[in-house]
Amino acid sequence: MSHEDKTNLTEEEARDRVWELAEDINICMFVTWDGERQRARPLAANVEREDNAIYFLVDVDGMKDDQIERYPVVTLAFADNSGYKYVSITGEAVVTNDRAKIAELWTPDNKAFWDSKDDPGIRVITVTPDDAEVWDSPGKFVAAVKMLTAAVTGAKMELGNNRKVTM
Repeated sequence: MSHEDKTNLTEEEARDRVWELAEDINICMFVTWDGERQRARPLAANVEREDNAIYFLVDVDGMKDDQIERYPVVTLAFADNSGYKYVSITGEAVVTNDRAKIAELWTPDNKAFWDSKDDPGIRVITVTPDDAEVWDSPGKFVAAVKMLTAAVTGAKMELGNNRKVTM
C-alpha cells in the first residue's frame, strides 16, 4: 500500500467501492484532452460493472467525440459533496453508433435532450476503466467532528478511506 492509501480496505474492497460510488453518484465530470487543454462537462453515467464499462449517451455534434478519437484516455470525476465521497476513474473511451446499446440505455429522462432513442444524432461513449482513486468518508457529521477536533488540537485531519486501485 502506498503512502497515499489511507484505508484498511483490500484492493478488491476498494474496487467494489469505486463501482458502488460511481453508480450511486451517477453524474460525473467527464474530462477529455483536446491537445492543448483539458475539457470537462457533466454527464450522466450508466455504470455496468458486469461489462467492466461506464456508458454515456451524447450528441454526435459534441467536440468530445473528436477529442476522444484523437486522445482516447479520459477521466471521470464523481463527487458526493454532502457525504464527502469522491471517485476519480481513468480509462479509455470509444464513441460508437451502437443503436442496440443506445436503446438499452434509453430512459424517459433522455427526452430532455432527444425526441426518442431513434434520434440519429445520439451516440454512446463507452469508457473501460484502467485505474481509479476513491475518497470515502463515514459521513458529513463524522467529517465535521474530525475537522473541529483537528482545528482545536492542531492534529492533521484524516477524513476516511483513500485508496488507489487498478480496475
